[in-house]
Amino acid sequence: MRARADAAPGPVPPRGSGAGLWRWVRRLVVGSVLMGLVLVGGTGFRVWQVARIDDYATADAIVVLGAAQYSGTPSSVFEARLDQAYRLFRLGVAPRVITVGGKQEGDLYTEAASGKNYLQSRGVPSDKILAVETGSDTLRSIEAVANAMQARDMGSAVLVSDPWHSLRTRTMARDEGLDAWTAPTRTGPAVYTRESQAHGIARETGALLWYQLTHFAADFRYTAGQ
Repeated sequence: MRARADAAPGPVPPRGSGAGLWRWVRRLVVGSVLMGLVLVGGTGFRVWQVARIDDYATADAIVVLGAAQYSGTPSSVFEARLDQAYRLFRLGVAPRVITVGGKQEGDLYTEAASGKNYLQSRGVPSDKILAVETGSDTLRSIEAVANAMQARDMGSAVLVSDPWHSLRTRTMARDEGLDAWTAPTRTGPAVYTRESQAHGIARETGALLWYQLTHFAADFRYTAGQ
């Protein structure tokens, strides 16, 4: 006897459930990658953009971020920053210069003391220079400067460092309650070549993103010639 043609079919297993899940996972991964690229690219653009700013508005102090020094002699990176601070002081941007930075194991001088000695040798009066001999990275240096300034009723600062370092130092200083802006150096290894500029932007993009995510320091080794 022949089966009835209109007999109800048996249950059909759902099709495409695995493929649909994979499509959503793939979209999530692609979307996350794109968002990450936009975040990194946007941060890199801001690092480049702020690096181009030279704000010579008057402030309570000119703050020079420390860099390597050798037995009291500033490295070429540090010297470029100190020369810019000297120029700003001579222009009357602020009545005081603050040098900041501690020392590595085995060093005879702190970065701050080395910077102060250099500025004195150029004619800046000793009583116009405050050496904050603390800080092994940007965040600790900024925290030490903010404490020293606030203890002396100073609230505004023009920050001097390499151009690509400007956005991160400004962000940290403002987080510490300072009214801060930047006037970076335009000389020295950080700006000598396209390669050093690209390295500086990449370095600071990563360091700034890490700081904004964790509020911890992230100073990577400086590789440009000093």
